[in-house]
This record gives sequence, C-alpha cells and structure tokens, in this order.
Amino acid sequence: MAVQRMDNVGIVVEDLDAAVAFFLELGMELEGRAESEGAFADRCTGLDGVRCDVAMVRTPDGHSRLELAKYRSPAVISDGPGNRPHNVLGTHRVMFAVDDIKDTLPIRPVRQGLPVTDAAGRLPSVCA
Repeated sequence: MAVQRMDNVGIVVEDLDAAVAFFLELGMELEGRAESEGAFADRCTGLDGVRCDVAMVRTPDGHSRLELAKYRSPAVISDGPGNRPHNVLGTHRVMFAVDDIKDTLPIRPVRQGLPVTDAAGRLPSVCA
C-alpha cells in the first residue's frame, strides 16, 4: 500500500467568501460549495453538533485542492495571533508555484500585508 496523491488540505477560516475570493484571485478555480452537518459531519470531525459551510478550490491543473471551512457550530477556537512561530503545532503554510512572481505579488496577500516569500524563504525585492 502506498500513497497515490495528496487530494486536499483543509483550512478553517473566519470569512469563507473572503477566503474563496483570495484563492480565486490567485488563479484557483471554485470546485463547489456545500453545507455539512449531522451525524456524518460529527463523525468525520470528532465534534458534536457540527454545522459548517465548505468551499473546495482547486489548482488549474486539477491536481491539488484546498477545502475551506467556516464553522457555524461549534464555535471556532482561536489560539492567538495568525503569525505564530514555526514550532507551534498546526498548519503554517500552503505553497504554490506561479508563472511570474512579479505578476502575482501585487494581488491580495501583499496588499493586505501578509508575508510572501520565495522558495528559499526570502522576501522578493518586489515586496520591499
């Protein structure tokens, strides 16, 4: 038995519409939106009383997906600032290959002041 591919990564967000818009602006495609609740949702998450809005976005080649989830219940838990040190457990990054970094940087992440680095972790000079 061996892994055949990575199907998707799930990210819990505060504003589902804004998150979808962000990834669409990066060039991803909306695969679909749905509501998830009931016994199956509870069993999949290990939580009780799940009511969640979900959107799936995919890369243009169709090989990678992000599942964006906005929980209506139970309440979202925040463990502090979004810019946590790298030794804290949990998801820290999602990386994408882009055609042209200079064409990509002017979009939302830089406009909103989010960190954007090159593959070596350096901030490209166009961000400075």
